[in-house]
Amino acid sequence: MTTTTAAVLVPLLPFLGALAGLGAGRRAPGFVRPLAVLPTLAAAALAVLVAVRQGGGEGAGTAPLHASTRLADTGSVPIDLALNIDGFAALVAVLVGVVATCVQIYSTGYLRDDPRYPSYAALVSLFTSAMLLVVYSDDLIVLLVGWEIMGICSYFLVGHYWETAAARSASLKAFLVTKLGDVPFLIGIFVLAGDTGTYRISGIVTRLTSDSGAPLDHPTLIALLLLAGVAGKSAQFPLHTWLPDAMAGPTPVSALIHAATMVAAGVYFIARLLPVFVSSAAALAVLAAMAAVTMVGSALAALAQDDIKRVLAYSTVGQLGYMTGALAVGDRGAAVFHLIAHGAFKALLFLGAGVIIHAAGTNSLAAMSRMSGLTKRIPDAFWTVTVALLALAALPPFAGFFSKEAVLGAAEHAATGHTADIPEGVGWTVLVAGVLTALLTAGYAARLWLMAFRGKGEPAPDHGKQPVAMNAVLWVLFVPTAALGLAYGVLPDWFDGESLTPTFTTSVLGTGMALAGALVMYGAWRHTSARAARLPLGALAAHPDAADAVSEAEAIATHEAAYGSVAGATDPADPGRLLLGPLHRHAATGFHLDAVYSALFVRPVRAAAGLVRFLDRAVIETYVRGAAGAPGLFGAAVRRAQNGNVQTYLGALLAGSLVLAVAAVLVAAGA
Repeated sequence: MTTTTAAVLVPLLPFLGALAGLGAGRRAPGFVRPLAVLPTLAAAALAVLVAVRQGGGEGAGTAPLHASTRLADTGSVPIDLALNIDGFAALVAVLVGVVATCVQIYSTGYLRDDPRYPSYAALVSLFTSAMLLVVYSDDLIVLLVGWEIMGICSYFLVGHYWETAAARSASLKAFLVTKLGDVPFLIGIFVLAGDTGTYRISGIVTRLTSDSGAPLDHPTLIALLLLAGVAGKSAQFPLHTWLPDAMAGPTPVSALIHAATMVAAGVYFIARLLPVFVSSAAALAVLAAMAAVTMVGSALAALAQDDIKRVLAYSTVGQLGYMTGALAVGDRGAAVFHLIAHGAFKALLFLGAGVIIHAAGTNSLAAMSRMSGLTKRIPDAFWTVTVALLALAALPPFAGFFSKEAVLGAAEHAATGHTADIPEGVGWTVLVAGVLTALLTAGYAARLWLMAFRGKGEPAPDHGKQPVAMNAVLWVLFVPTAALGLAYGVLPDWFDGESLTPTFTTSVLGTGMALAGALVMYGAWRHTSARAARLPLGALAAHPDAADAVSEAEAIATHEAAYGSVAGATDPADPGRLLLGPLHRHAATGFHLDAVYSALFVRPVRAAAGLVRFLDRAVIETYVRGAAGAPGLFGAAVRRAQNGNVQTYLGALLAGSLVLAVAAVLVAAGA
């Protein structure tokens, strides 16, 4: 099998698996699970094969793999079905394939009793196929097809528990917010193609990086339009508000969409087209500011969340901010390194959270802090999630340390003026925000661990071990979480050849801030944990004896009734509340951005819709009814005259004749 054939099969196999799974859902339910797992597993294996054959990527002297066929002659800029597989594409495809396979295997246990599992599994396969198409595609229009398919699939997957109001509203919100960014994104693609004369990514990059290439006519406009779509898809400020609410979907969906695939697509897109953004200093400044606000704001919000999955959701937003920050300082190698490392440990955190929610019978950290013995009930989840949280906090020697330090090192390099075409202010913005976020990240990671695994109170319920498939997946993802960072010396050969070795200054500064954040949170927890036993919050929200997915759906549906708002519980024993002080109530609601959007957009649109409805019913419909009613009234008047009475007819004839005679006399006299 040639490398090109293997690359074509990578996105094709999950797509065929999705079609077969939908067809077999009712007719042959026994084949649904194999059709969900095996094509995705085969795609992951082929992605590894393609990566191995690429032999180290462009940095090691291996030319990218190119293959294309003409898809459509548009009369101006043609559309090609084209592959462009360099080191970036090869490794990101491996990440997507591995995480998607783990999610499919995990789902066979997690959703084992779900009647809608066939459609769920098919949508996950279709989503995987779309993401792999985005990764491998060299044509922007074909990439856009995969981009939009992911959006549709996320709408259905987030709304999987459609019986709950939270899932219905979350799926709609995710769809609308991402589409809001996709409109300028599409326009940006058209303007870029108009400036360069091609939709081919490789052609655009070659034009902008070669000595003989012509610059773009509208670099800032193009970069900002594309950035709007990236902000929506990768949940960056100000279009990040959909991601925390999307936690109303099943936990495996969160692991797939909100860790390694859809939210990473925007970052990967900028990495592929980084020369376009480097062409505009204004676009880089906007990208850096967006990354800085996203990092710090999401970390503060994560400190105030009570739902364990919402903590991880805001964490995802912040880690994506690190990636966009690395791109703002011109280092796509550091950005993709953190993308891959984050995809591994965040998928592990989400899947581990699913085990925790089922074992505890709730998604509330406040409730978990009031039960003991949870670590003994789920030892696999405890150890793997502990290491994943250490990676999230960027403590050595785990993957998150090396990838985050690569980002901070790139920012330091740009801040000191050693990166060409990157303003020093951009570097300082990313560096300061990144160091501050390291402090906050370690704080909320320590808070999650302490509240989930060091609770005091009634013993956690015991309903046996989790399915082997679920625990096995946790240990599979544990391997890259623990060891991937050690590949920092090899990865530059896959990327652009730029060093990813941590620098001494940022390593000491970042690790010191992380340790300080964890220690401060531990001290606050020691101060507040004694209150937990004296302040019970109420009954658990779900039945732990039920299946995992059923337990999670109940927890989502009843969280507000049992513990308060889905964002935060009124819990004086929460160390995050102590540290944030008066900022806590604002951080718990995401700094009221939803309220701002409601006031600026939702209410005016609804008011305009109400006005249109009034005008339609009270004005336009009145004219329509009048136009229909007038002939009826005229016909009724005429009908009254046609009553069959001869005397009436003669009287009317004489009266008419008299009127005509009088009129004739008057006319004659006037003449």
